[in-house]
Amino acid sequence: MIDLHPLFAPLESADHWLTGLFSGAPLIVALGIALLLGLRHASDPDHLVAVTSLVASEDGDTRVAARLGAWWGLGHATTLMLVGIPLIAFKSEMPPWLEAGAEKTIGAVILLLAARVLWKWLRGDYRTGRHRHEDSAHRHLQQGHHHQHTTARTPTQAFGIGLLHGLAGSGAVAVLLLAGLPGRLEAAAALAIFAPATLVSMAAFTAAFAWVLTRPAIEPVYRGVLIPLVGAFGLIFGLWYAGVT
Repeated sequence: MIDLHPLFAPLESADHWLTGLFSGAPLIVALGIALLLGLRHASDPDHLVAVTSLVASEDGDTRVAARLGAWWGLGHATTLMLVGIPLIAFKSEMPPWLEAGAEKTIGAVILLLAARVLWKWLRGDYRTGRHRHEDSAHRHLQQGHHHQHTTARTPTQAFGIGLLHGLAGSGAVAVLLLAGLPGRLEAAAALAIFAPATLVSMAAFTAAFAWVLTRPAIEPVYRGVLIPLVGAFGLIFGLWYAGVT
């Protein structure tokens, strides 16, 4: 049976260490720690797998990646605030069945994203050089309205994925903040800093990921080797996250 929990352990330890610094810290320092936690949040393994699959499926375009990352982060931050604030206000925890259901749904989404990446790679959609860009421009001119409709739909999909990710993580974030800060008001203020910081980190990460992988020295390896590896690992991770393996 596959166990990918070790992938989460270092970051969870870092989060608990940072949260421990809340104890006895002035509010301004606590808010600074919340900012750091939010800026780091995009590096969680489940976020990394989802966003790399999302960027790969969109052919690594940096501007598209930044836009998708921002929408994904907006969905994530929205759920963190909508769910986290009531949890903090009532000092309660998210029902286990709801969090488990969200995780299974996220696993299914990661599976679909990974399958899409592999399918496009097997069809030969990821090509390098001048001909790929010429073909893209030709398809844009020929497909017209259909192309615009497909592009317009993508931010909504990214926003929805972000909403699900936020639902799965809101309970844990609220518990961490409540454990580290003395009162509800301080915890709510920290969450109000943390949530937008996750949006910034997710948009920045997706843009940086796409930019690095489309550099001339890296792009051939990315399209020939890394894309199928991203898809294959996404399938494994999605099955594990959904509790299938």
